[in-house]
Amino acid sequence: MTAPTRSLIAAATVAALFASQAHAQAFGFYRSPVLPGMTQGGSAGLAVLASRQYQGSDESRTLLVPTFDYQWANGVFVGVGNGLGINWSRSPERSYGLRLTADFGRDDKRSAALAGMGDIRTRPEIGGFANFRVADGWEVASSIRYGAGNDRKGLVVDLGLNMSHALSPSLRLNAGVATAWANRALTQSYFGVNTQQAANSGYAVFSPSAGLRDVRVGVALNYTIAPNWSLTGGLSLNRLLGDAKDSPIVRDRSSISGVVSTSYRF
Repeated sequence: MTAPTRSLIAAATVAALFASQAHAQAFGFYRSPVLPGMTQGGSAGLAVLASRQYQGSDESRTLLVPTFDYQWANGVFVGVGNGLGINWSRSPERSYGLRLTADFGRDDKRSAALAGMGDIRTRPEIGGFANFRVADGWEVASSIRYGAGNDRKGLVVDLGLNMSHALSPSLRLNAGVATAWANRALTQSYFGVNTQQAANSGYAVFSPSAGLRDVRVGVALNYTIAPNWSLTGGLSLNRLLGDAKDSPIVRDRSSISGVVSTSYRF
């Protein structure tokens, strides 16, 4: 497996870590599933994610999830990591386009801390993405998604910087830092408490403003098992920011997520 291929796999794992920290906003940055030198391709595997019941929770949650992403030669892609969309770039140095993703909401039965808050429904999101390689082993990634929350007006913008470095022919280190800005509709849905929720839950009314929601730092190690097969493990630290961190439902402003995954690229 080539070094660029291992870099893509490790970068995708850090992206999965960031997604596990974001919980309902499961689609983070777009990651190309196409192998270097190919016009189309994809990846499939399994991942074990250890995270929290919801963003701001102090209760653990472990999930076993299948992973799959594929992109055709015309740039159209589909998958559980990237959503459904099109990448208009044909250069390995950059990617940009439009996509349809999903916000998976939140069930108030997930934690006693959410009792009386009501469910946040699953909603489709529309948005775009742009990633650019700024130096050897360094990439700036960005995405925007709109449509989350019960009022369908939630907007979140992600911006990140990723680094990849080969430690040996079969082992690669990937690291990243990212932050998310959310509009008032998004922060109200996930961190706010309206008058009805206050009456049902016992929390005080809380109306957060738009602003930076969180910052995430992740690191992953990717090991090549065999040609096109890899094993990856990583950790991510999430820290809530702005009004989100002061929400009555927040039990822990900082949390750590972990992932172990195996992947086959084709």
